[in-house]
Formats: sequence, C-alpha cells, structure tokens
Amino acid sequence: MADHSVSSPHLPKRTLFAMALAAGLAVANIYYNQPMLDLMSHSLGDARVSGWIPTLTQLGYAAGLLLLLPLGDMFERRRLIVVQFLLLAVALMLAAVAPGLTALALASMLVGATATVAQQIVPFAAILAAPEKRGAAIGSVMSGLLTGILLSRTLAGLISSISGWRSMFWMAAPVAVLGAILMQRSLPAHHPRHPLRYGELMASLGKLWTGEPALRRAAMTQALLFASFSAFWTMLALRLAQPSLNLGAAVAGLFGIVGAVGVAMAPIAGRVADRKGPAPVIALGAATTIFAWIIFAFMPGLWGLVVGVIVLDFGVQIALVSNQHLIYGIHPEYKSRLNTLFMTTMFVGGALGSLVASWAWSRYGWTGVCVFGGVLPLGALATSLLHWRPRRVAGVVE
Repeated sequence: MADHSVSSPHLPKRTLFAMALAAGLAVANIYYNQPMLDLMSHSLGDARVSGWIPTLTQLGYAAGLLLLLPLGDMFERRRLIVVQFLLLAVALMLAAVAPGLTALALASMLVGATATVAQQIVPFAAILAAPEKRGAAIGSVMSGLLTGILLSRTLAGLISSISGWRSMFWMAAPVAVLGAILMQRSLPAHHPRHPLRYGELMASLGKLWTGEPALRRAAMTQALLFASFSAFWTMLALRLAQPSLNLGAAVAGLFGIVGAVGVAMAPIAGRVADRKGPAPVIALGAATTIFAWIIFAFMPGLWGLVVGVIVLDFGVQIALVSNQHLIYGIHPEYKSRLNTLFMTTMFVGGALGSLVASWAWSRYGWTGVCVFGGVLPLGALATSLLHWRPRRVAGVVE
C-alpha cells in the first residue's frame, strides 16, 4: 500500500508552521496535569491523584496511538485530524467537570487517547516533505510538539495557581476546537491509495514489529529515554514543594520555559540526521540524558534543577527526532503504522516511568528518583552503541 501524495512533494513553510502549531496545541493536553498534581490532590481529597492521573493519561495516549493512529492509513488524513481535535475538546470538558478521582481518571484516559491527533500530524509532514528534507520537516513539527509539551506545564502552573485546576481544562477545550479549524484550512486532502480494513491494519502491526529489528530498537531506545523524561517531570512539582525549596505549581510550570531552550535543537538534529544518519545523534541524546541525572543528583538545589532540565530536554528531544527519521525511512508507505508502533512503545515507557518514579519517591525520595531516572538512559545508550552501523543506519530506505 502506498499513500497518494498531493500534487507537490514539497511542504510549504506556512503549512509546516500550521502543523507544528497544531501538534503542540494537541500534545500539550496530556501534560497540563503535571504541575497541578498537588492542587488536584488537595481539591479531590485523594493522595492517589499524583500517581494515577499522569500514568493513566499517558496510558490513554498509548492506547490511542495503538488503536487510532493506524486510521491514518485508512481514512482521508485531513478529515481524520479535524474530527479527532473535536473529540479532544469533548474529553477536556469531561475532565473539567469530573467530581472525583474515578471520573477524572476516565476523562484523563480519553484526553490522552484523543490527544494522539498530534501523532497523526507528524507522519503527514513526513509524507508531504521531499525525501531529502524529511528529517528537517519532522524536526520542525517536533519542535512545535515539544514546545507544546514544555510550555503546557508553564501555562497550567500559572492558570491553576490563579483560578484552580479546572479552569485549565475549560480553557483547553476551545483551543482544541481552534486546532480543528486551523487544520481544516491549512492541510491538503490526502487519501490512502489502497485503504485497508481496520482488522487488516491491526494485523499488519504485528508483522511490522516482528519483521523490522531497526523499528524495535528505535522504539525501545526511545521508551527508555521517555521513561526517564517522564520520571523527572512527574516528580518535579513534588520536589519543588519540599521544605528545602518550598515552591508551588506556578514555579513548576515555569520550568517548561527553561526546558524549551533545548527545543531549538530539534530541527538541527533533523538536518544532521539527513546528512550523517540518525545513529550518532541518538547515542548523543542518550549520553546527554545520563549527564542530566548526574546534575540532578549532585546539584540538588534550584540551580541544579534549572541546568539539568535544559540538558535533559535537549538529550531526549534530539534522540526522538533522530529515531523518527530512522523509522520513517523503513517503509515510506506505512508511516502511520510505523508511528503507531514507535509512539505506543514510547508512551508505555513514559507511563511506567511515571508510575515507578512515584513509587521511588514514596520510598527513597529524590535520591531514589535520580537513581531510577539515570539507569534508564544507560540502557538506551548501550542499545544504540551495540547496533551502531554508521553508514548502514544512515542509508535508510527512502
């Protein structure tokens, strides 16, 4: 099966910008809860919020990636993206009115599942871009997506500190509607040339996973890095609230602006991957993530957190862009399904990272979180180095 491309293989800058903006607006919704966990726990009177809500939101995202993302190889892509944005708005309103932990948990899973519209946009950019500019196009959209991840915490921290956590979800719902309008007006129509039935799509996922070792390595490497990333961001608000720092949700949110410094490197990573192959960039990202946790462990004050989060976000982001560059070259006609397998694995890793980090925090405090967060990228680095074949990896099938 191959996608029926639009008339021009080149992606206009205005369309690329709109896709980057929409991806950021979509993915931001799964991270709004992180700086608000302490407020949500007190509001609902349930300490389980800090463990349940970020974990279930990311599991919802992983489920959406597995069950919804393959639809990009089945339906017209622009219409699918618009509809999914509208469903996201409904899920956000359900979160805003949730009366207790159970209702909020279910709404959070729906928010996570529908927010996967961001990952419908990323492979669409890879399809529309010329092959020799695919890495740069992915990097540009990922810059928007990663900026949404980071600034979502800043916005949520500020809004929740002023008017409560429910206000953040109420504000996010109309923004999702605006995302639908933006995509309807900006994207070209794009139909799969030979659309499959849903059962056939899902059955093909297993064949892709078992038949492509490069896909498995990329997915597992990024899952380890994203688990490390999620461990830090899930525990940050609780770390800042400790008596030694005594800082609230607004400050936790401001760390998103600090971390956004690393986002500027995503397009650069994509261009390097276009020229030299993704393998060296992936290894660099894993090594940088290890260094971030060394900073967190040995500089436990506020400045250590500031420096460490810049290093952490830089490392995880450049590895992500490079891994996506790699997988999209495996089978150009299966981009949605490749992204399904890659991102589902990554977000399962993120959810487990949040869950285990919560346990490590409860048992061993910040030291336990640092040990856990630092061990994960060691595995990613070992995997990337053991299978580094510079020219073979660089020569992915176009």
